[in-house]
Amino acid sequence: MTRMSIPTGRVYLAVTITTFFWGANFVLAGWVLEDLSPDWASALRFLFGAGLMSVLAWWRGENLAGLARRYAANYLLLGLVGIVGFNLLFFRAMQTTSADNGALIMATNPLLTTLLAAATLRERVSAKHWAALPIALSGVAIVITHGELARLQHLQIVEGDLLMLGANLTWAAFNICSRRFSPNASAIANTALMMSTGALVLLAIAAASGAALSMPGPQAFSALVIMTIAGTVLAYLFWGIGIRQLGAGRTSLFLNLVPVFAMLVGASAGEWPNSAQITGGALVLTGMIIAILPARQGVMVRAGESYFPKRHHE
Repeated sequence: MTRMSIPTGRVYLAVTITTFFWGANFVLAGWVLEDLSPDWASALRFLFGAGLMSVLAWWRGENLAGLARRYAANYLLLGLVGIVGFNLLFFRAMQTTSADNGALIMATNPLLTTLLAAATLRERVSAKHWAALPIALSGVAIVITHGELARLQHLQIVEGDLLMLGANLTWAAFNICSRRFSPNASAIANTALMMSTGALVLLAIAAASGAALSMPGPQAFSALVIMTIAGTVLAYLFWGIGIRQLGAGRTSLFLNLVPVFAMLVGASAGEWPNSAQITGGALVLTGMIIAILPARQGVMVRAGESYFPKRHHE
């Protein structure tokens, strides 16, 4: 299948829209959790998302059945780490942490992925990344302690912030796994099958949890629909376009916009960031910008590319 080239300006717009969707997810998740348990919220989001992605893959003529039979173990691994593990931690974290805190903690993910890749894949880490690490982590520390760094000595940190740190680590692990185990197929096919695998596991977990499933109210239902269509399906597709045409390094720079959009969406809903969040956010963004500015050899981890591998013709 021939890949269609899109004008660069439109690609920048698509990637910016993606980061807006992901930033909005942190606010929308709080509304969803007002009516649904974390397990059912995770399951329904990806059950609907997998359905939409599968329809899109079918419309494009993708051989999902053949890929599923050949690479069942790969899709199971990726689904367990990137869909099940991350989303269970994400929705549980959003029960007790704020949208701003969650987005800022996740903003360190490209840097964390780089360091994890160095440890597991033996990829070289530049001096810029080592310099950026303490800056970004100090920003996270300020955010989760509300500016009272002395609290770190007593571990008096909101449980949701710790869970979001776990989600952050899980997503970094997923980036590494997907780089090594993503099948040689189109981005749409891989995403559809990975989501489908993860959704089935999440559905089983939700059913076994004993949590009641009831029809969510208008606000929670609308938030879930937006998270599914915009923050899951469209966001993943738009991000894949950016990776393919701009490259992983340039595209990942836009991840710095996620906490900014999360704060803006939260502010529009009446959740204004405090001074600690603004200060911590500035440090996180500073560290990330230092880490992902173009280097001579472009050694940054392709965290996005791992999720949307390029399609090779066999």
